[in-house]
Amino acid sequence: MQLRRKLNETEMKCFSTCFRILLQNMNTADSAKSFCSLAVGTAEEKSTWFCQAKKLSLLCFSLLADYDVTYDNGEHMISLIVPAMRLVVSLLDLKQWKCLKNEDIAEADFTVKRLLCFMGRSSVMYSSIRGFLMKLKICNALETKNTIPTDNHFLVTAAALTLALRPFQSKSEKSNDDSFDSSVAFEHYFIFILTVPYLTRRLPNLLVPAVKHLSVLSPCLNALLVSKNIIFVEMSKLQHSENLPSTDKLIPSCGWALANIIDLVTVCSNNICDSGNFIQGLDYSLYVKVVNCISENLLDCFGNVGVLTRREHGYVEIGDPSLQDNSSVNCNQPKLSYLDLLSSVYQQWHLRKLLFSLEKSRHNQQTYSCSSNQDTEFIGNLRLIDIVYFYNFLLRIFSSLNPIGGSLPILNVLSFTPGLLVQLWETLEYSIFNGNDCMLPEHSSSNDTNIGCYNGRRQKPGIKDTGSKLVTMFQKIAGKSTDLSITLTNDSPIPNQPSQDTPNAWDIGGMKRGSQGISNDMSCILHLFCAIYSHLLLILDDIEFYEKQVPFKLQQQQRIASVLNTFVYNSLIHSTVQNKKPALDAAVRCLHFLYERDCRHKFCPSYLWVAPAGRGHIPIAAAARAHEAAHSNLHFVDHSPIPSMSSIVTTVPHVFPFVERVQMFRELVKMDKVSRRAAGEVSGSGLGSVEIVVRRDHIVEDGFRQLNSLGSRLKSGINVSFISECGLPEAGLDYGGLSKEFLTDLSKSAFDPQFGLFSQTSASDGNLVPNICSRLLDNGMKMIEFLGRVVGKALYEGILLDYSFSLVFVRKLLGKYSFLDELSTLDSEIYRNLMYLKVTLCRSSSLERMVAAQLAIVEALQGAELEKGASAECSMGSMKKMRVSATDQCRIGLQDLLWVDDERAGSRVLAASMMEDGALQKGTSLIVK
Repeated sequence: MQLRRKLNETEMKCFSTCFRILLQNMNTADSAKSFCSLAVGTAEEKSTWFCQAKKLSLLCFSLLADYDVTYDNGEHMISLIVPAMRLVVSLLDLKQWKCLKNEDIAEADFTVKRLLCFMGRSSVMYSSIRGFLMKLKICNALETKNTIPTDNHFLVTAAALTLALRPFQSKSEKSNDDSFDSSVAFEHYFIFILTVPYLTRRLPNLLVPAVKHLSVLSPCLNALLVSKNIIFVEMSKLQHSENLPSTDKLIPSCGWALANIIDLVTVCSNNICDSGNFIQGLDYSLYVKVVNCISENLLDCFGNVGVLTRREHGYVEIGDPSLQDNSSVNCNQPKLSYLDLLSSVYQQWHLRKLLFSLEKSRHNQQTYSCSSNQDTEFIGNLRLIDIVYFYNFLLRIFSSLNPIGGSLPILNVLSFTPGLLVQLWETLEYSIFNGNDCMLPEHSSSNDTNIGCYNGRRQKPGIKDTGSKLVTMFQKIAGKSTDLSITLTNDSPIPNQPSQDTPNAWDIGGMKRGSQGISNDMSCILHLFCAIYSHLLLILDDIEFYEKQVPFKLQQQQRIASVLNTFVYNSLIHSTVQNKKPALDAAVRCLHFLYERDCRHKFCPSYLWVAPAGRGHIPIAAAARAHEAAHSNLHFVDHSPIPSMSSIVTTVPHVFPFVERVQMFRELVKMDKVSRRAAGEVSGSGLGSVEIVVRRDHIVEDGFRQLNSLGSRLKSGINVSFISECGLPEAGLDYGGLSKEFLTDLSKSAFDPQFGLFSQTSASDGNLVPNICSRLLDNGMKMIEFLGRVVGKALYEGILLDYSFSLVFVRKLLGKYSFLDELSTLDSEIYRNLMYLKVTLCRSSSLERMVAAQLAIVEALQGAELEKGASAECSMGSMKKMRVSATDQCRIGLQDLLWVDDERAGSRVLAASMMEDGALQKGTSLIVK
């Protein structure tokens, strides 16, 4: 409620005089002259008092809503607002009624509660107080807001806050009179006050403890759980009705309620990062349930808006200081971020307190199950699933709101909390196997007897089939895994096609229906477990994983891998991806990390990974056609079941034996050549092929000049004529042999470190990485891009190229993380320094030091330095140029299709994700493992 027009100076003085006269009248002890005596008089006098008190309160709240410290007549306005607020407070405070007799106290109290009930139910009081609070200056956490108690602005703020908290005081007073329900007032307090952005940062420090008091918070939190639908609808209406700048609408109203509640129930020390506590007497279960309820609504708001950072929806990156509203924030202090209000949830003390409460709640349930006199802190019977939902929601919220770190702060806390990950897996394990101790098979085939063991012996490749030539080429691209310093003891070849009976033992029955067959609770636990474990796997070195076996034994790792493998496969095959997509995405990421680690150093039986697809074997040609059709229909609405099969091929290609993956690749190339012939293009030598003339001593330059601009024609046949070093044409016709010789010699010369485009790593294997000085050469970056096209052409034609990339470079090229131990193959000095950082700092019990060590490791693994002394910018520029383009080759994504088993300890190489749009990016994208 607002005034129809602004008051002039004369009117302000008139109103102020009236309010002061009323205040003096209420202070008189003469009941015949006091206005308050009407409240305990006859029925007509009571009605008169109640009617006039309502009008006075509405007038005062209207003045408060219009009050603005920046108003021109601010001094006159404040002289009016102060007596107005004192008048409303006095109307509700019987101690201010000097004329009241002892026998009239009960009757007067009833009348006051009636007036208070009117104020609370009409929402005028809370909406006016909200309008006033929204105009207060926001102070940074580092800035103290020590306002002098006698200051008029402080008095107005204190009076407004007193009125807002008056219904809670009435609720806490011992009285047998329950005729006035305060629940509506609690709902209005939640809707109008707890959704004020940066609530505690706007209030003077002396007033903050009042809004943090348990007697205020508990009724509000309970009111939300009882009337959450009504409250969320009203908050949404309030948000759309307020005429605020776009910068004030970055976060929905429920988002501010979430931040304010977390800020109000916690007490953090500014001097110590990981030191804090909850307010005394807090019901942890109530707090967690309320946060979960609000978080779920907030995520729904984000989902309805779409991508949070899209400006067309009014949402921008919260972390961008330029987009913060500077009108009410002190410009001399660092700008305040929304996530600063949530800082408590990613501190370890917060999680530690909740877990301690969980254990004490379980103990109380067992020991005092029949007793009603329990500690106030643990009345709510906090459950593990409540905490799981709590951090599950926060992970998703931080991923949406934090444009830089994402959910990293939450994951750091969860990963370094002892026992949490194991507890989550035990809960999952019990749910999946129905509480039975169903152990997966402990026996191994003769080829898997030394899983997880190490020695210096090298493992021989055991792939002998029609695709062996292509296999060798893929291994050469990725670099021989037998050159790794730590290999497995298994000398016998690993069978690519296990027996039909053995894999079934690793096909988990509880996951046969994928995400469709698990409950929401189980999906939430699975999501959180996979998110935490994926984060932890990045920094677990091989000694910890294989020798110390933390946090799980290798047998448990096998079980985890089999559960995730079965879950992901069946979720994709049943097309239930959208039902529980966050859990599936987290499971896919964790599964990939486990599989990649197993490819480097074996800890699972080889048939575990192909177990889910063992029964419903799909023909190779059908799988290839499904993959092709899915990519052809990406831009069209298609509800056919084809995409599910394509998702399996691209997401979990390891469920198909390696030989089949190679055959799929050749089938896709074959299909592409057939389609090109049908379109009138020529793929072989003859009419329509590309004619080039190449000098032997300038093979790279001539090839670059004549082939780099061909685009899709590069897939056609190439007729090569060589010019000898003497300048004379060489005799001979090209029926395929010369073009093969040309591609082989060109790659051999270009990838030679002496040519300058690539250099060898400092490791003993001498794998290749882009040379940071290559951009100084003429057309250096374009030549690197051209070499990617050459790789694509060679893959398309099945030609072996004799070179190998550094494993870390390949993973960076794929946009994936590298494991810590893989860094040693690139730069042993950086690896040793990071290991020292990890071992030394992580010995400390301080979470900050552990997180600092981890962040340094993750930053390095993300490719902050690709080569010793190389800048990230230069390295990234080189890698981006390694996208091979042979335009519009095979419309598939074989960067996900072909995970080639290179002695089960290989690397991933993208041969055709190096391809630009329309190149082997669609088709011969190849991942070699």
